[in-house]
Amino acid sequence: MANRHLARSVVLQTLFEWDTTHASAKDTEAILARNVAEFGGDDVDQPFMDGLLKGVLAKKEDIDLVIGKAAPEWPLERIAPVDRNILRLGLFELLFADRAQVPAKVAINEAIELAKTFGGDSSGRFVNGVLGAVYKELGEPGKDEQGSKKVKREELPLEKMGGAIVYCKHDGQYYLALVHDVFGRWTLSKGHIEEDASPEIGVKRVIKEELGLEAKIEGQVGENEYVASHPEKGKVRKHVWFFLATASFEPIVLKKSGGLDDAKWFRLQDIIDLNFYDDMLPIVTAAVQKLLDNHSAK
Repeated sequence: MANRHLARSVVLQTLFEWDTTHASAKDTEAILARNVAEFGGDDVDQPFMDGLLKGVLAKKEDIDLVIGKAAPEWPLERIAPVDRNILRLGLFELLFADRAQVPAKVAINEAIELAKTFGGDSSGRFVNGVLGAVYKELGEPGKDEQGSKKVKREELPLEKMGGAIVYCKHDGQYYLALVHDVFGRWTLSKGHIEEDASPEIGVKRVIKEELGLEAKIEGQVGENEYVASHPEKGKVRKHVWFFLATASFEPIVLKKSGGLDDAKWFRLQDIIDLNFYDDMLPIVTAAVQKLLDNHSAK
């Protein structure tokens, strides 16, 4: 079998040169050919390298948005070029590769090994943190830690977050305001609320800042906590409160952020066809049921 770890190394060196010399996408073909001749040897998978390089370049914009979401304290230009391109390569395999060919953990482990080989002293931990954060957001197993790990979990740094199912009634129909993220899922408006006096106040602020809507918080519909990876802090606890909120049927003005690329009002009957995260479905279902119950009681 061809050495795919070596192939990834050659692709990484090609991406590094492309990035630091500002070469064109077309130039990368010649750069890759030169690197294969110099470093590849006889045991490399040329089609694999071609597909990996073209895939990263084609998805660069989406991948860079994901990096911004997973490492908000690190603007892309501040990340070392080697680490930046290891993340691009690893995220392409994690998000877009055939899972049967490249399981998620293989994509992460391969990227970490590249970081240890080509990056600085902290590169491995940084790459692990970013890819681990994305892995968690994708809903992969391992969110909940139980049993003997509970005490250690409680000692982890705590991040408080709030989210909302924002609805309105327009022309006799109910609508929900949802946001679309760079992972290709529709989800709820959500943000950090550590500095707010209460989760309700924090969520109202988040809705205003993220969607441009003035909302009224009507009640809590869910709450959960999970362990996630942070690029600098390592593992952290994320505690999230979810509320039902109402707003006027006004144009949504999406905040420009690294993790979101769209926001829309959807009729209630249309949300069944949307691509939600598995852990969001119970929250959305509970909110819709509460909304319908409140309507029936009037």
